Amino acid sequence: MLLPGLVIRSSSIHAAGCYTTRPIRKGARVCEYDGPRMSKAKADARYEGRFVTYLFACGGNMVIDGFGTPMFFNHCCDPNCETEQDAQGRIFISTLRDVAAGEELTFEYNLYDSDEEAQDCYCGAANCRGTMFSDLELKRRARAAKRKAAAGEIKASR
Repeated sequence: MLLPGLVIRSSSIHAAGCYTTRPIRKGARVCEYDGPRMSKAKADARYEGRFVTYLFACGGNMVIDGFGTPMFFNHCCDPNCETEQDAQGRIFISTLRDVAAGEELTFEYNLYDSDEEAQDCYCGAANCRGTMFSDLELKRRARAAKRKAAAGEIKASR
């Protein structure tokens, strides 16, 4: 499923992006994030040492190894699209608002449980958080850092 009028071209956010040549109404399904499904462990092994992946968490310990047009949707802290999962576990990208012809289509990645130390964001939005990690992931990492610092203080005082 792919809405007509999508094109891939250079993006100011990151490398290439997906743009629409036609206006799209709020709530429209733009495309499906599709590809082979596999466990996170299998995907981690497959992409070990690779800088770029198009993995999308789809519940439990499973990911979609995406390909095609959806892999060009860049992250943005002020996105015009969102992802939704239907009852069959399929992932769709839908618009959050009316999108004008010529706009780049983006969604909030909300990265979580990454092995990476940082996932910097360069979206340029007025409300840019500077990271593609989800708020929950940032809180989880802050708690872990606090525990690690406390454990180091205890060790140092012995």
